[in-house]
Amino acid sequence: MDNELIDQGLTLMLAGMGTVFVFLTALVVAMSVMSNLLARVQTTTSVADVTDDEIAAITAAVAKHRQK
Repeated sequence: MDNELIDQGLTLMLAGMGTVFVFLTALVVAMSVMSNLLARVQTTTSVADVTDDEIAAITAAVAKHRQK
């Protein structure tokens, strides 16, 4: 009786740990793929591309947000 319970416990433990391992591995792979895709798609904006009007609008928005 005890051996049967131990076998069931070990089987359940291995199934649970295997499920977690597979899920975490899939999560790491998915995040790596998304990171690579985002790096390819993302455009770089230099400071020279930002106009004075845009800087003024951003500054005003930040100041307004901090007043709340």
